[in-house]
Amino acid sequence: MIKEFYEERTASMENRKKRAALHNLGCKVNAYETEAMKQLLEEHGYEIVSFEEEADVYLINTCSVTNMADRKSRQMLHRARKKNPHAVIVAAGCYVQSAGEEIVRSKDADLVIGNNQKARLPELLEPFFEEGSDREKTGGSHPADSFVIDIAHTSEYEEMALKKTAEHTRAFIKIQDGCNQFCSYCIIPYTRGRIRSRRPADVLSEVRRLSEAGYREVVLTGIHLSSYGKDLEEKISLLEIIRMVHQIPGIQRIRLGSLEPRIITEEFVKELSSMEKVCPHFHLSLQSGCDATLSRMNRHYTTEEYYDKCKLLRKYYEHPAITTDVIVGFPKETEEEFKDTLLFLRKARFYEMHIFKYSKRHGTKAASMSGQVPEETKTLRSHLALKLEAKLSEEFRYYYMGKTAEILLEEPHAFGKDVYITGFTREYVKAAVKLTKENKEKMLPGRLIKVKMTGVLGDGLLSAEWTP
Repeated sequence: MIKEFYEERTASMENRKKRAALHNLGCKVNAYETEAMKQLLEEHGYEIVSFEEEADVYLINTCSVTNMADRKSRQMLHRARKKNPHAVIVAAGCYVQSAGEEIVRSKDADLVIGNNQKARLPELLEPFFEEGSDREKTGGSHPADSFVIDIAHTSEYEEMALKKTAEHTRAFIKIQDGCNQFCSYCIIPYTRGRIRSRRPADVLSEVRRLSEAGYREVVLTGIHLSSYGKDLEEKISLLEIIRMVHQIPGIQRIRLGSLEPRIITEEFVKELSSMEKVCPHFHLSLQSGCDATLSRMNRHYTTEEYYDKCKLLRKYYEHPAITTDVIVGFPKETEEEFKDTLLFLRKARFYEMHIFKYSKRHGTKAASMSGQVPEETKTLRSHLALKLEAKLSEEFRYYYMGKTAEILLEEPHAFGKDVYITGFTREYVKAAVKLTKENKEKMLPGRLIKVKMTGVLGDGLLSAEWTP
């Protein structure tokens, strides 16, 4: 019966391309790598289909930053198996790096690929589709093939490049991997390894290629972007690679991924502000507004030092968007310490905040700390922080009411009976312009236009009028 099934399936596959479905979990770096793997599969003759369709290969690029991320990674592997029990299920990424042996034992995947091995995906899939191969390996009846290296002992940057992205006007470009910080709560140095920087020539080659393909905005991203270049033989700083990207024709906007506060110096901000393509949109990782908590987290700054960085950005930019991450319910966090955090968040006047409940990660220093905060307390604190986030975000956007700003047009959306085209300002405020007979031929994705903010359409979206 099984033999007949595989003979029939193999025969049907000879008349069509192999089909692959990919699902990404986690950060922008993961999203970049998922897109790169997708393009690698396309180059090797695969047809890319939706994860909801039947496929011959299902790949989940996993995340392990929190317990919830681990759970979602497992859920997606189970979901893929149910979609097609005879497909090759591929688990890749950070959850694999932290729990690869568990995945192999569980038989949740047929192929397990750790970080710094993702570029090998087409090669690693070949044995599953070779004529005469043991196709019964799929379906979870055998242990998975595992390709997981000791990520802590590699200095090699895994080169993966994009020719296009899922977005049509903005492209994320990974230029760095790994982290040496070892914050007491964080699993990432163990799943991503030590800092590794991409060669400048490869970065610039990809930016030029994307510019020629029509992309107008690039976002430079990495696991610990601020450390870019420190490991290269020919030392180069993040500021220098930004200068190089700034010189590439066609690129009109440059955004930066998450930055460590200590990189924000007078020299750094002054130089950035002289480059007109660099957007005044900065994600400065905070984690807590309480000095005692920051110390337990092994963060190497105080709230006063962090606030000085915010003031520097506001010295050189009129109304910069400063966004951040905040962890609530860290071990030993008292009510007073949490109140200190809320007070600091109000003082810093963030545009957006990503609020996380502390999640215990096995192997990190914080996991073994005493004073673990009850889950219901973390949930309450998260609710209060999110409520403040919504208020501060609304205040930031309200600043633009009645003002003129430049937006990069992206895609049309229907709101009620009308159709609008949306885009983001340089500060990453989303606005929408109503399409009319008079303007629709000029409202093209990838075009930069001046608009006047006129109202609110809902859910943080401002309405705007074109001002030609």
